[in-house]
Amino acid sequence: MRVLIAGGGIGGLTAALSCHHFGHEVVVFEQAQALENIGAGIQLPPNAMKVLHALGLEDLISETAFDPQAIQARMGKSGRSIFSIPLASCAAQNWGAPYLHMHRADYIQTLSGALASRAPKALRLGESVKRYKNQDGGVVVALNDGRELSGDVLIAADGIKSSLREQMLGPNTPRFTGNAAWRAVVPLDDLGAHAPEPTACVWMGSGRHAVSYRVRGGRFANFVGVVERTDWTAESWTEKGSQEQALKDFEGWHPVITALIKAVKPEQLYCWALYDRAPLEKWSDGYVALLGDAAHPMLPFLAQGAAMAIEDSWVLARELSRETRPAPESLVAYQALRFNRTRKAQLKSRANMKTFHRRTALGKLAAYGPMWMAGKFAPTIIYKKMDWLYSHDVTKDHSA
Repeated sequence: MRVLIAGGGIGGLTAALSCHHFGHEVVVFEQAQALENIGAGIQLPPNAMKVLHALGLEDLISETAFDPQAIQARMGKSGRSIFSIPLASCAAQNWGAPYLHMHRADYIQTLSGALASRAPKALRLGESVKRYKNQDGGVVVALNDGRELSGDVLIAADGIKSSLREQMLGPNTPRFTGNAAWRAVVPLDDLGAHAPEPTACVWMGSGRHAVSYRVRGGRFANFVGVVERTDWTAESWTEKGSQEQALKDFEGWHPVITALIKAVKPEQLYCWALYDRAPLEKWSDGYVALLGDAAHPMLPFLAQGAAMAIEDSWVLARELSRETRPAPESLVAYQALRFNRTRKAQLKSRANMKTFHRRTALGKLAAYGPMWMAGKFAPTIIYKKMDWLYSHDVTKDHSA
């Protein structure tokens, strides 16, 4: 089967590797002229790592990833610990795979390098899919240069602003959440005594929160700061932000957070508005299917956007390999297998936005008190709470 893939991001590249793994020919169209060293940190949770392991990529990933020692939650201003539970030695034991941190550029380079070695001519840079047309037995795509190409299936992995989703379903109007997210990557050596610990840490506060962790083998610190704002509506993760505004947003916060903001080069500080979208009821149209953010974009408060795309990739590739079933039926089956899980991840991510931003003393006690108790006296409760997410293995569970 010839599988065409629109988008050469994490979802599109993993879809290509998964389809190739199952014996399909793949062609990936990526509009960028080069895969540049851009982006920030990304988390690779155990449910995603199981797919990467099945694809033979775990060792390559580990070369540039960072293995955090613990999962932590702290109060944003005082730094007071809410909980800290071991991770590096416990993730595999509890969830069957490691939990790693990585720079997005390293991630893309690893995936694209693996694809280049396995299917040398699969990735086509500077090309994008503008439209598609179903025909008997397959699909025809129109490219940005006017050419048309045919394939057996088209996977739309063209992101949160997917033009192919719009062709399939019509315009999709997102809802602004009233939150803006800062992100930056800073050399650890520039932070001195205020370098963040080698953990995955969420810092909680009134109307805002931050996340800190290390990437690139621990040589850099990644910062994400989310603040409730209505004056920033640009939904682009390449939009530059003001260092002065970032410091104002986190004024009075713990020195680990303010040091991260002060140390970043102004041209490397980004800010983007967070928009929410309701779960889609339809992901496929004939020989075309949506994948990852094009199908189920989610807020970043569960660190599962890329991970869900990776899970999608394996399930979609596997379902396309059912030789007794026409491709359109396999695409419908793929959505049926994935819909409930991705919907739950979307809704849980939305709920975390409220949990991290408690404003009143009573609200903080109600939300963080049980976390503190569990972390101190019964850390297994915290592990168990995430079992539904991290223990899941789409490479073994055909109910996906």
